[in-house]
Amino acid sequence: MKHPRLWMVGAAVVLAAAVAAYLWHAGLLPSGSTTAASPGAPPPRPVPVTAGIVRNEEFSISRTGLGTVQAYNTVTMKVRVDGEVQKIAFHEGQDVQVGDVLAQIDPRPYEAQLHQAEADKARDEALLANAKLDLERFSSLVVKEFATRQSVDTQKALVAQYQAAIARDQAVIDNARVQLAYTTIVSPLAGRTGIRLIDQGNIVHATDSSGLVVITQMAPISVIFTLPQKYLPEIIDATRRSSLAVSAYDQDDRIKLAEGRLELIDNQIDQATGSVRLKAIFQNQDGQLWPGQFVSARLVLGVRRGPIVPESAVQSGPNGAYAFVVRQDSTVETRPVRIAASRNGEALVESGLSAGETIVVDGHYKLRPGARIAATPAPAARERTASTAQGRE
Repeated sequence: MKHPRLWMVGAAVVLAAAVAAYLWHAGLLPSGSTTAASPGAPPPRPVPVTAGIVRNEEFSISRTGLGTVQAYNTVTMKVRVDGEVQKIAFHEGQDVQVGDVLAQIDPRPYEAQLHQAEADKARDEALLANAKLDLERFSSLVVKEFATRQSVDTQKALVAQYQAAIARDQAVIDNARVQLAYTTIVSPLAGRTGIRLIDQGNIVHATDSSGLVVITQMAPISVIFTLPQKYLPEIIDATRRSSLAVSAYDQDDRIKLAEGRLELIDNQIDQATGSVRLKAIFQNQDGQLWPGQFVSARLVLGVRRGPIVPESAVQSGPNGAYAFVVRQDSTVETRPVRIAASRNGEALVESGLSAGETIVVDGHYKLRPGARIAATPAPAARERTASTAQGRE
């Protein structure tokens, strides 16, 4: 071969052209690249992506913290007198109202004490009546000097003594009635009973440390949750404008359990964790919240309207967050964006995007600025398009 060097140069050019055509075809070569493809190379294949439309909707600005459900009121029912438990009048797990009978202690010893006190009062009342009659007689006789002044004074003191005895008898009667009332144990609040701690037939004492049952108020109910102290200024500012709503979700922050309102911001910050405790009240009529349950509490500070995009559309780069915007010619460009808030896979865009623009939601890893794409609508976008078409029909 006379010109081997020319053949080697020609083979290198052909190889470079083949590599450039492959890169262009795979979409890995930018449109502005200075590497020239051979004139006969096929156009690059569009990059398949999932696209969505920037929506203009209301977005709730909220702060989420982990919380614990706590009963609004909890009472351990204890006996206040000694005796035998004659009757247990509730079932475990039963809903009770204020004044419902829970248990009955043998009342007979206390009825006897009441009757004795009433009899003592009747006796002292009879003695008082007789003393008053003697006082009248002595008072009339002293005028005629048939009785001494000392006898009259003594009789007056006796009348006062019997009056004091009657007052004491009345106090003993009142106490006996209170003790008798304690033999019937009633619920002091509306709530749900727990596991029974004492069985019928047992002897109980007022000094016993354990009770009969624990009653827990289920509705309304409270949730105690914490948030970082950096959110405290905006929370205080929002409470000055209106009452703040709080939503309780399950631990995975997916299923909404109840709606309530913020009742209290604790008066101090926990220095160990740098967080502030908050208390929310829920009506809990359907019983979705349970004492001791862990929940995710979402405090809504306000509502803003603006561009809404899926969080997956926002990418992170060395210069900050950005998104791929689809142009009219099916190519993409990068656009710096600023996120105001995010929640449940969606983000509120503060700047960088406008409502109605098309953005890439998925498939970013093969994209470069200027790359041509083959867009497939996101599932949510397809559903909205279908519902809009049905509404027009």
